[in-house]
Amino acid sequence: MAFTLSIGEKAPDFRLPATDGNTYSLKDFDADPVLVVFFTCNHCPFVIGSDEVTRKTALAFADQGVRFVGINSNSKNTYAQDSFEHMVERMREHRFPWLYLHDATQDVARAYGALRTPHFFVFDKQRKLVYTGRSVDNPRDASKITVNDLENALSDHLAGRPIRRPKTNPIGCNVKWDGQDAHWMPPDACDLVL
Repeated sequence: MAFTLSIGEKAPDFRLPATDGNTYSLKDFDADPVLVVFFTCNHCPFVIGSDEVTRKTALAFADQGVRFVGINSNSKNTYAQDSFEHMVERMREHRFPWLYLHDATQDVARAYGALRTPHFFVFDKQRKLVYTGRSVDNPRDASKITVNDLENALSDHLAGRPIRRPKTNPIGCNVKWDGQDAHWMPPDACDLVL
């Protein structure tokens, strides 16, 4: 079995605390026709460089029933800035239009096969994966973006068209796995597109 979810696979369930003080599971989003789950964090320059692009995408598609849920699975033991307390501060400061969940055990990151921050997973109404990978081709420097693969995937899906590129390689920092060197990747993790 591949490390990362394959196209057509169902979204794994989760039950995670959020910065808004509530706990959420997959069923809490049953009413949303499209669910974008993305693995993110507080410190990564690729996240910071593309957060405003992600904000624009989330707002642009919100009235079409697309819900964004961010998950931070990074270990605070590997990178202290990724603690839950810093997550709360970051949301208070930036007021992003998504829920921000904390995966302290990293079980959800493993279930989805999150490779990097950010890493996006788009699920249809039946919660089958229709797109996985990057949002844009230059998340660190928004001024150099030439393509927004996430927006293309959402537009294609909502229009009932086949998604032109259902898989791309996420671009960013690797997930910070607890007890491992900051640059460690699971041995079965690999690029999604060769």
